[in-house]
Amino acid sequence: MTAIGDLAGSRELLWNLTLRELRGKYKRSALGWTWSLLNPLVTMAIFTVVFGVFLKAEPGAGDPSGLDVFALWLLCALLPWNFVGNTLNGGALALVGNGNLIKKVYFPRETLVGAVTGANLVTLLIELGVLCVAMLIAGNNVLPWIPGILLVTALLTVFATGLALALSVLNVYFRDTQHFLSILLQIWFYASPIVYPATLVSDHVTGAAWTLYEANPFYRFAEAYRNLFYDLRWPSAATLGIVLAWSVGSLLMGWWVFGKLQGRLAEEL
Repeated sequence: MTAIGDLAGSRELLWNLTLRELRGKYKRSALGWTWSLLNPLVTMAIFTVVFGVFLKAEPGAGDPSGLDVFALWLLCALLPWNFVGNTLNGGALALVGNGNLIKKVYFPRETLVGAVTGANLVTLLIELGVLCVAMLIAGNNVLPWIPGILLVTALLTVFATGLALALSVLNVYFRDTQHFLSILLQIWFYASPIVYPATLVSDHVTGAAWTLYEANPFYRFAEAYRNLFYDLRWPSAATLGIVLAWSVGSLLMGWWVFGKLQGRLAEEL
């Protein structure tokens, strides 16, 4: 693919744009990168009280780890979700927010989206590292499962990048895209087993409705992360296969949409 070749030849540009994203993320903030940890921790605390204490959405002990800590169970899916949400929101604005740069000089436009993904990936890796430490303190030895965690994270990155590519270029032509996205992300969040176990749905929903629920790609990503972090076991072959299919499909779709619509970006911006 020519786009991949262009992107590979712009590694230095991609690196510099990613650094720009990272530096600008918490620019002039007193707490700086501490916010990347505080935000998910505060969210975790709120959801733990609401779903874990008041609504009793207990996921049960990890199998076979035996770990039974709702807050840690929640973080296993919440941190990857935050990465997806931030990447899609940032990706949707990647082109419209750099209109002047696009008009002045030619460079692979995909690098702007790649920089957003890269910056959010750095944040995710830091957060997952902290989660690993928390798991070790809780008695869950996640160290042997780090290769699996990195594999799933790589697939999640590919998945999010594909969607971000499509959203970035669609938002240039249809500026309502970014507003629809915020609504869709809220629906997607609660339609995914992030703050509640999937058994709460399977106990009340069957047939086509359950099949549709399982078709949610983040359902499988959440399951894979929890298998590795919380249960201390490999995800099933079916889960890994579905995650791989969603990742490859998302990237191919995103690159196709981007390639089709990027021709008139300078004029539209």
